[in-house]
Amino acid sequence: AAGAAALGTVGRGAYGVLRGPRLKHVTIPLAKLPRSAHGFRIAVVSDIHLGPILGHAHTRRIVDTINGAQPDAVAVVGDLVDGSVAELGHAAQPLSDLRARHGAYFVTGNHEYYSGADEWIDEVRELGLRPLENARVELPGFDLAGVNDISGEDHHAAPDYDKALGDRDPARASVLMAHQPVMIHEAVEHHVDLQLSGHTHGGQLFPGNLLARAANPTVAGLDHYGDTTLYVTRGAGAWGPPVRVGAPSDITVVTLAAGSA
Repeated sequence: AAGAAALGTVGRGAYGVLRGPRLKHVTIPLAKLPRSAHGFRIAVVSDIHLGPILGHAHTRRIVDTINGAQPDAVAVVGDLVDGSVAELGHAAQPLSDLRARHGAYFVTGNHEYYSGADEWIDEVRELGLRPLENARVELPGFDLAGVNDISGEDHHAAPDYDKALGDRDPARASVLMAHQPVMIHEAVEHHVDLQLSGHTHGGQLFPGNLLARAANPTVAGLDHYGDTTLYVTRGAGAWGPPVRVGAPSDITVVTLAAGSA
């Protein structure tokens, strides 16, 4: 009976990954967001983990889900791939069909630095996404910034918060794409209003849930650090075994709300 229960749990966990992530909706108020930007919607997707099992069809499901939500912008928050462009370029190709009025943006995760980050940054740019390498862009009513993952420190591409955020107008609301939740401490120091992260997979399955809790300040969902809000998506794929137990994959549509609304 125990064996059958375990097999059923693993089977359901694998089906959830292979079926693709489901949409989740979260509304986050930002005190400095003007009323003109109230309701701006960002589709947040992380940890797609393209590889030998999760390939072209997985990307197509994700793109179709995002496009169906009709977001204003898309934030791809790292760990897109587990392999080189030569191996997985075809699997990533559906990303070229992402549609959002104010564009799609990408920051590196730790797995990009295991997979040839420079080549992948060039590849996602060719696919129509804008890499934010310690950079920012002005969107209606707020600044969207991105920093490289911490793993970039070993590849001469460390996160640089001053470069991404240092000379911005502090009166404008700011949203930061940063792959790992632990990067929230730098975000607080730089007066970021909202950080969007992934990395944890929500724990994915035992004992990963214990490791994720030990290594990250927040494993999934919303949290607050000083005046900065952190949102951590559970991610859209899986690393290692394509199984999730108690941590279903998601794509989150974050709706920004004006503080005066």
